[in-house]
Amino acid sequence: ASQSHYQAQVLMSLCHTGKSSAANSSHTTRILCWIMTGPKNLESRTKHIRETWAKRCDRVLYMSSVKTDFPTVELNVSEGRDNLYWKTIRAFQYIHEHHFDEADWFLKADDDTFVVIENLRYTLSKYDPEKPLYLGYMSGGAGYVLSKEALRRFIKGFDSGECTHFSTIEDMALGKCMETMKVEPADSRDMKGRQTFHPYPPDHYLVRQFPRPRPWFLLYEHYTPVEGPGCCSDLVYLTYHLRPYGYKYRFNPDEHIELNSSKQSKYAYFPNCCCYKELVQFVASSSN
Repeated sequence: ASQSHYQAQVLMSLCHTGKSSAANSSHTTRILCWIMTGPKNLESRTKHIRETWAKRCDRVLYMSSVKTDFPTVELNVSEGRDNLYWKTIRAFQYIHEHHFDEADWFLKADDDTFVVIENLRYTLSKYDPEKPLYLGYMSGGAGYVLSKEALRRFIKGFDSGECTHFSTIEDMALGKCMETMKVEPADSRDMKGRQTFHPYPPDHYLVRQFPRPRPWFLLYEHYTPVEGPGCCSDLVYLTYHLRPYGYKYRFNPDEHIELNSSKQSKYAYFPNCCCYKELVQFVASSSN
């Protein structure tokens, strides 16, 4: 089926039944989502993920330093920025030991990231999870996805000593392990070459800029980045550090907007009515 046809099917099934895409879609791509969180963030951040996009994962785990009734998985690691990579290592080891056969792809995201699982599932369905692949940014907040074989090699790397905790900087250390274990990056752009993973809020990408040196966060793009309205795919997957701006589905040129009104809107690309509703719920509730 074409991309538009698939999205139409998902849109109708979700908006009319409210059930997860795993139950309504003919696609069988299984995604395990694990969320990096901590005790102080459960009420302010993580519960809003649990009530919105996490419902659409085939399996979801909340990784913390303590076990709670939330529920969270207790990892043998302390909280704090210097322990983030240890937390990631322990989380993947736990998943490999207890949940490896429950998914084809393994998504890691921080507790202030919003993910459109349906869109991610669509793109992942085109790849073979038994090949060593990863998609996204090798950074905590932006989120990334490992194939089944990539996770298998990650675990093997630490068992053999080929991968080590040589740095507290998660993105660099994890990326180095992927390179060592011959895990390849898959192209996560859409058919028009637009980006789908965004490690910064939408206004960092959507706003047109005067000619200037490329900002540092775009220097790490594998493909030449596009700034302005053409930057971002309709199939947005992950957006980091969202703020409650009152997102709308599409710009309507005939709509009258009161600029001084509390209903003033910004615009982002989330082509799924139910995901739009959940996005508004997520950003509004998690900002309180």
